[in-house]
Amino acid sequence: MNILNLMELIDALPAEIKTIFSRIFEISTKRGKFILPETMREWAEERMGKCEEQMIVRVTNKVTFEGTLFNDLRSRRPIDVKVGEELEKIIEDTKGGPFCNPDTMTPSDVFGRVRGKHCVTASNIAKYDYLHAVLIFKDHNPFIDDEGKIADYLDTAMKWIVKANEYDNKAIYPFFMWNCLWRAAASIVHGHAQILVADMPYSRAEFIRNASEAYFNRYGGYYFEDLFDVHKSLGLAMGWNGVKLMCNLTPVKEKEVVIISGELEKLPYWISRTLNCYYRLGVRSFTLAMFMPPIRDVDGWEEFPYIVRIVDRGDPMSRTTDIGAMELYAGHSVVSSDPFKIMEELRSEFENQ
Repeated sequence: MNILNLMELIDALPAEIKTIFSRIFEISTKRGKFILPETMREWAEERMGKCEEQMIVRVTNKVTFEGTLFNDLRSRRPIDVKVGEELEKIIEDTKGGPFCNPDTMTPSDVFGRVRGKHCVTASNIAKYDYLHAVLIFKDHNPFIDDEGKIADYLDTAMKWIVKANEYDNKAIYPFFMWNCLWRAAASIVHGHAQILVADMPYSRAEFIRNASEAYFNRYGGYYFEDLFDVHKSLGLAMGWNGVKLMCNLTPVKEKEVVIISGELEKLPYWISRTLNCYYRLGVRSFTLAMFMPPIRDVDGWEEFPYIVRIVDRGDPMSRTTDIGAMELYAGHSVVSSDPFKIMEELRSEFENQ
């Protein structure tokens, strides 16, 4: 199966699931055509194959207003696996930097550091918000997929959030992110993540919460449950023990995976296996973001789960950016990877561990 079969798969769904699908998603397919001059035909077909007619699949999430454009030509390409020696040398050459010596070369928060077995916090020297910490990994190499280490990162992050809340008891809305390498906007090679907590929810989390509440008020169903059921019916999701994983039908960029859980403690295993799969596929730069419920009860947030979104940011050695005007302003991402192919790789990862 691939993204080009999406309409056929939808047509074959049971009526109930098809109804839920139509509540959440809108699909369209169009053919893009052009005429090649004979002077460039050989050059074009060597690089792109038969390309004068291309199928564009457009998927829009009507609940969150996220949209993705899949190109037939792009989706047929094999999954790219490239790991360069140049990148390995850069990682080795950057040992000994500030994050290798956090106690003496990074600032602490005014309420102190939080230390885990595999990480320690520092105050971010150029803050995004007024309570913003860096979670510095003991490993210099940023390509971590060890479940125990990831569990320690998340546990340490939560302890920092509690201490930050003790410092400012109005700060109850947390956010966690892990940008790997400069392609994902990380300014330092050494493995690290970032934690924030604020007195107001961050906009995207608030938007998703409002959208899911509006969905419930209109349809009487839980958005995240329905979203998972639709993806699972199409072969794009799996889950057990209260955790749900999906290859998003409207990925923000390449290879996006969404993991949803009501319990933080269950997430390290799923993050670990996903990152292991990423590394096997040659991913060397990624963004991981986690939307989190408030740290104390707030009206309207009762059903909000932990939502992890992980996305490939592309080849760190490439000069071409992965984000352009389509993503920033048109509101539709242009994506090369096929979620059905990524799901196959993830199933293999989880089944063969």
